[in-house]
Amino acid sequence: MSRRVTFAFADPSPAAKPLHVLRPEDLPLFLNGPGAPWAGWLQASGFEAGLGEVRLLPAADGSVAGAVAGYGTAAARRRLRFGLAKAVAGLPSGDWQLSGTLDGLEKTEAALAWLLSGYRFDRYRPGRKPAARPRLVCPEGVNPARLIAMAEGEALTRDLINTPAEDMGPAELEAAMAALATEFGASFDAIRGEDLLARNFPMIHAVGRASPRAPRLLDLRWGTAGPRLTLVGKGVCFDTGGLNLKPSSGMNLMKKDMGGAATVLGLARMVMALGLPVQLRVLVPAVENLVAGNAIKPKDILTSRKGLTVEVNDTDAEGRLVLADALAHACEAAPDVLVSMATLTGAARVAVGPDLAPYYTDDPGLAAALETGAKAGFDPVWRMPFHDPYESVIEPGIADLDNAPGFGFAGSITAALFLRRFVEGPRYIHFDIYGHTPTDQPARPKGGVGQGARALLEGLAEMMQL
Repeated sequence: MSRRVTFAFADPSPAAKPLHVLRPEDLPLFLNGPGAPWAGWLQASGFEAGLGEVRLLPAADGSVAGAVAGYGTAAARRRLRFGLAKAVAGLPSGDWQLSGTLDGLEKTEAALAWLLSGYRFDRYRPGRKPAARPRLVCPEGVNPARLIAMAEGEALTRDLINTPAEDMGPAELEAAMAALATEFGASFDAIRGEDLLARNFPMIHAVGRASPRAPRLLDLRWGTAGPRLTLVGKGVCFDTGGLNLKPSSGMNLMKKDMGGAATVLGLARMVMALGLPVQLRVLVPAVENLVAGNAIKPKDILTSRKGLTVEVNDTDAEGRLVLADALAHACEAAPDVLVSMATLTGAARVAVGPDLAPYYTDDPGLAAALETGAKAGFDPVWRMPFHDPYESVIEPGIADLDNAPGFGFAGSITAALFLRRFVEGPRYIHFDIYGHTPTDQPARPKGGVGQGARALLEGLAEMMQL
């Protein structure tokens, strides 16, 4: 998938204009010191150093000498991630460098936010010329390659999610994954259509067989040394709900139901771009859940790759079915760490809203690494429980498992427990993400978004003892 936006920092130069980043408590000292020539102007304009507030500073000849940006209070920054990015929109093109008292982590967040604020999805507006944007000189002590890798990976995730299903079906998702493999010298394989049955991926086939666009299992491998990391992403390119048809309100955002696949591909891009010392594998079951005469029906019983039987009590709970076959297949190669990511349940959104990425793991070491990584990657996550007493809820009696128990509670937990039944051996993390920003936010425009990928990236060293 070609991109019209590239991510880069400006080279250090005396011509780069200063952007003075000020907390409210810094403002008096600035106005009585280096900002004295503009004190009257800033006071008259009502500048109070609120988070993301920006004012240009005029030179004597009327040109722009620099700018001030508010960093706000600590409470404001806790409430609005990447808030400083709001100031970027108020800056003219050219090169800028940060000035102020930001510490190392704050500089890193500012630099990452600056890069991410440059994202645009304009595939369907080909006549629109992108405006020249301000560029940032990478702050001292910040790793530019790491942040650029994060931004490029996030942009890939957003592009994939934002593309409508007409142009992002299973074949197009395969093409995007194959292109990523080619870019980084990875191997790539795909099992398609009836070959899924021949090679024992019956639930992937069952979910996708009603679509004229053949279901498939996509497999990328990269790296020959180091611990083995396998990522599995739900690639339901569109979800009508099947015969348990969704209402139109529930179908409107279903182009994003491959958000798990998009996010693991974004993370894979980060890992490969940074050359991390792992053996990486990415598995994506790519399907469409459509309605046709051969669609799976409520009360059908499917036999999974692992041999467990599953009663289909809701054809709209299809993501866990395709993930189950992929997870069982992943475990056959004995990875050290296995991660699944999926836009799996509305229950997770009810629990934590759209901004948090809930995850499940039985491994306290993985959880600790993720919590550390979330802070370092500015990527909030929230641990949810594999609550064993709910295991009986996913056992229907007529088959081994129920894909949609009528429990009425804990929908995200019971879905996670379902997936855990197909994992044997590796340390395991499951993410139940949303993959979408409902309204424009700093550095996160309305639309597709990655969740959990930067937390995982920053936690990998601890997780895998790199």
